[in-house]
Amino acid sequence: MTIVLFIVVLVALIVVHEFGHFIVAKLSGMRVDEFGIGYPPRAWGFKKGETEYTLNWLPFGGFVRIYGEDEQDRVEGTKDLARAFGSRPRLQQALVLLAGIVMNLAFAWVLLSATLFMGTLRALPAEKVATTPDAHLAITNVLPGSPAEKAGLKAGDIILGARATVTTPSGASDFTGGDPDAFTALITAPVTETSWTLSLERANGKNEDVSVTPERGIIKSDPGRPALGVSLASVAVLRTVWYKAPVEGAALTWEVTKETALGLIHFFGSIATFTADLTQVSGPIGIAGAVGNASSHGLSALLSLTAVISINLALINVLPIPALDGGRLLFVFIEAIIRRPIPASVSRTVNTVGFGLLILLMVVVSAHDIFKFFV
Repeated sequence: MTIVLFIVVLVALIVVHEFGHFIVAKLSGMRVDEFGIGYPPRAWGFKKGETEYTLNWLPFGGFVRIYGEDEQDRVEGTKDLARAFGSRPRLQQALVLLAGIVMNLAFAWVLLSATLFMGTLRALPAEKVATTPDAHLAITNVLPGSPAEKAGLKAGDIILGARATVTTPSGASDFTGGDPDAFTALITAPVTETSWTLSLERANGKNEDVSVTPERGIIKSDPGRPALGVSLASVAVLRTVWYKAPVEGAALTWEVTKETALGLIHFFGSIATFTADLTQVSGPIGIAGAVGNASSHGLSALLSLTAVISINLALINVLPIPALDGGRLLFVFIEAIIRRPIPASVSRTVNTVGFGLLILLMVVVSAHDIFKFFV
């Protein structure tokens, strides 16, 4: 099921991207020869006007074939030469290339707006904790070497409840709710440490009971106080009214895009200095696993993850790397300056080298994804 969901997400993201190229090329008067879902060999198709619409056997994305986008088109034929991609004004070429990137960002905005309307797990302000019936505690950080880390607690775990193995001096032995202060007071109240069983919802969507015993000396400012070594936040599924969802979705899309862009700048900067940590990057295998985990949390979580991947796809494509839209945009910009096309042999060579480097990076990252399953 995870593989099927991954393919559906991948196809949706790429088809949306390619549809951006398609629609702007059409509006610009370029001749679009084919719009395909999946990759050849062809399974089925029909022709409407001058464009073939095809469904292909390899379900890993989609493509749009614009006449004249390949230099070979300009060499082999003269029919509709004025409508060829390479014959159109540089501004129109740039708009066609940018359209795929814009569509991925717009798609992310639609998905995030939908998830806000459906309801998403979000942090609660302190004043809303007591009035929110389905509030729970989320672990936001685990202190290294703490009882929590030794017990296997991780950031992102949701504490659904807690019960002590013995009655505490205060008389309380159970906890439910989302008040971090009440939980901390209960856990740290015993004069002698008491073992607790925490009912958790793990990041993979599974429920699990974990036993953990608070220890003294964990909190440096109060070494005599027992503690687990976790930071907590109150969370609950909050829904946004329909007319506010697009506005809040746009703000959230901007924030995610900004943070993702900063992360990519840092990552590619670390590649340039040979300090990149590839364990923090996921390839197709890692993304497939993330899609499976998100789907276990429901449709809202799956749509949120898809939106984040769509934003990543948009930003990666805008990078001036050969074989990506950003690299082709760079070529268009150079051609606009020198006022003549870049020789086909040069563009082919540069694109081939760029594509090879991207494949190499994907292989390395995928190897790390596989390695993670065995460590």
